[in-house]
Amino acid sequence: MVKVRSFSYSLLQLVAFCGLFWLCNLAVAALHIPIPGSVFGLGILVLLLGVGIVPERAVKAGSAVLLGELLLFFIPPVVSVLKYRALLQADGLVIVACVVLGTLMALVGTALVVDRIYTLEKRMNDKRDQQRHLHDDHHVGEGV
Repeated sequence: MVKVRSFSYSLLQLVAFCGLFWLCNLAVAALHIPIPGSVFGLGILVLLLGVGIVPERAVKAGSAVLLGELLLFFIPPVVSVLKYRALLQADGLVIVACVVLGTLMALVGTALVVDRIYTLEKRMNDKRDQQRHLHDDHHVGEGV
């Protein structure tokens, strides 16, 4: 029974965290604040904890669950860094330069293709409008 109660309490706190995150995202979007909703929500939560409106026990179980699972997000990158440390030390700058250069090339290539397609469509639309105008002028002349 104690485990069910502890689980329920943790789940309730996690739902409250998600609700705070959701509300803060809405507030940031509505107020056009240039920071992420999660950072805004964290600031509000710290303020509420500091003032004493929200007691520590109200967030302790949920935050313990989140902190306990947070490590799972960092394990794969850490293992990769440890596994390929020598490679990163020797060629880390080259790898970063390749990623940045590849990204820039993809962006420039996409921009060029979009520009060419836009120019082609504009030319086709202008030609179509010109033909339509000539066609309309020709029919107006016949009616006289």
